[in-house]
Amino acid sequence: MSFETLIFFLLAALTLFAAVRVITARNPVHAALFLVLAFFSTAGIWLLLEAEFLAMTLVLVYVGAVMVLFLFVVMMLDINIERLREGFWRWFPFGLVLAAVMVGEMIWVLGSRQTAETAGAVHHAANYSNTRELGRLVYTDYVYPFELAAVLLLIAIVAAIALTLRRRKDSKSQDVAQQVAVRREDRVRIVQVASEPRPGEPRAGTAPGGAPDNQPAGK
Repeated sequence: MSFETLIFFLLAALTLFAAVRVITARNPVHAALFLVLAFFSTAGIWLLLEAEFLAMTLVLVYVGAVMVLFLFVVMMLDINIERLREGFWRWFPFGLVLAAVMVGEMIWVLGSRQTAETAGAVHHAANYSNTRELGRLVYTDYVYPFELAAVLLLIAIVAAIALTLRRRKDSKSQDVAQQVAVRREDRVRIVQVASEPRPGEPRAGTAPGGAPDNQPAGK
């Protein structure tokens, strides 16, 4: 077994472990962090395949931008974990069937004759640019799938913003229009309260001699 093969199996095992932990972690933040680990290990596999541009794009775009958006949405939605766990066992058989179908498709693709003939990394010349070749394929042979993926990402961004800005009963917010339209009479009301006099001082409304203001002090 060569050194590259050993590194491939290590990165593949790490990717598989991280992918399993993404769907089994109880905390959504931990699941997102395991997805970051899966991205890093997948980027290492692409480096072994001499796809440096794809590896750097995966780290910079998905880990540096998309995962930050995922964490932002998870923290802003305030997901009720206990409520999500209630339907886990109800949908568990359907998840097993879907996983079996996906595994069968992967085995069928990897075991086909075309995949077996093109298996293994192809070593190119020193002046070969995989970025230029990738751009040529994306904008010629795969232009429609590329545009479809862009539309799906746009829909996901709009849905995340809509879920974050939804109105909740337990949220506290301020109505700016109501604050601007308020009147002074609704906010401030002057109330005059008679204070207790200090010892030796006459009460309010009485003359210095102790008689009321409207009567002479001698009467």
